[in-house]
Formats: sequence, structure tokens, C-alpha cells
Amino acid sequence: MTDRTDKTSVVDRLRGTLIVSCQAYPGEPMRDPDTMRRVALAARDGGAAGIRAQGLDDVRAIRGALDLPLIGLWKDGAEGVYITPTARHALAVLEAGADIVALDATDRPRPDGRPLAESIDAVRAAGGLVMADVSTYEEGVRAAALGADLVGTTLSGYTPATYDRKTTGPDLDLVERLSEALDVPVVAEGRIHSPAQAARALEHGAYAVVVGTAITHPTTLTGWFTAAITEGRG
Repeated sequence: MTDRTDKTSVVDRLRGTLIVSCQAYPGEPMRDPDTMRRVALAARDGGAAGIRAQGLDDVRAIRGALDLPLIGLWKDGAEGVYITPTARHALAVLEAGADIVALDATDRPRPDGRPLAESIDAVRAAGGLVMADVSTYEEGVRAAALGADLVGTTLSGYTPATYDRKTTGPDLDLVERLSEALDVPVVAEGRIHSPAQAARALEHGAYAVVVGTAITHPTTLTGWFTAAITEGRG
């Protein structure tokens, strides 16, 4: 298991690498902690330097199976702020075995009415690291100022303020702006669908790259192929 007390080592291990997000949606055949554990092991064997996982059971299962840096989160709800939305959620993710707790760091109201700083402070006081998932440049700057250890572009295109910026690929402009402005690592995440896009994210200043759907979500991958074939037949 990664030693959470050595925070610098955890972050250093992710520099210039691929992090694989191992998640399945509720109701899907792969929505099972042991299945996600196996997916994480397969990602490790393919060269992933870190894993991102959702749900306490998944975090526990993956933590017990490998010693890569583990980014954990807890999705509670389906609208607004639901990625590790409160300090209680954040501490539970840390306790489950995550080295880094990913949480929604957008400027939207949090479900318990408490400030973002409370969650960040709670995780850091407990010896963990925080990855702030943001959608805008301003949110990234604020999260870093509040003490986030990493800032991810995860939510660009997924909040009301950024719906108009949702493209078919990653928001490389946001990656570059944040990388130039912040002293903390910036992680490119969101709509990275090819190795070429992952490489471009690093060229735009990303410290590390998170890829999920394009590696670990066969339903979506199958849909891409069937859509292309259907279009070709048309």
C-alpha cells in the first residue's frame, strides 16, 4: 500500500504518467467492486501509474489489490455537486484507502451548505491529499489557494457555466492556462479519447492525464464502433 504519510512521493509518482479511471455506472453489468478491482489490475499491467475509483467498496477492493497511487471519490446523487460533496464523504474515501481524495471544487452550492475549504482542510488534516475537480480557470485558482494538492479539469463542459465549452475532445486550453498559473500539479481529465489526445495534454502542460471511458467502459466503446458502422452503411 502507498504510504500516505509521504505525500510528495505519491504526487511524484504521477508526474508525466497515465492514471486510469475505473468506474461503471449504476445498473451496468460491470458495476461491481471486484470487477473494478480486476479492471484496475489490468490497467496496472498495461502501464498505468495510478488509478481513479468511485465508491467506498471499489476503493477498498482496489486498495487491497495494488500499491499504485489511488485517487478515490464518492458520487452521492446525480445533479449539482455530487462528487465527494461534503467533508464527511471525503474522510470516508480517505479511510477506505485512497491516497488522494477527488472532490467537486466548482463554485456551485454544496449540498450541506458548507464551504469547499472545510472538505480540503479535513482531508489534509487527516494526512491525505486532495484533487480538486474544476470546470473553469477561476475555480482552479481558488482551489489551489485553498490548499488543493492537485487540480483536475474533470468538470469542464459539465457545469452550467461551461456547457458551451463541451467539445468532443479535452479542454486543452484550460489545461494550459491552469498549468501556467498554478504551482500545484494540473491533471488533464475529461473526454480524452485517444493516445494522441493524452500526449497532447502533456504537451499543453498537464502533470498527468486521467483516462476513463476510452479504456474502461466497453459499453461506450462498443457504441462508438456500432455508430461508425451504422453511419458507414448509410
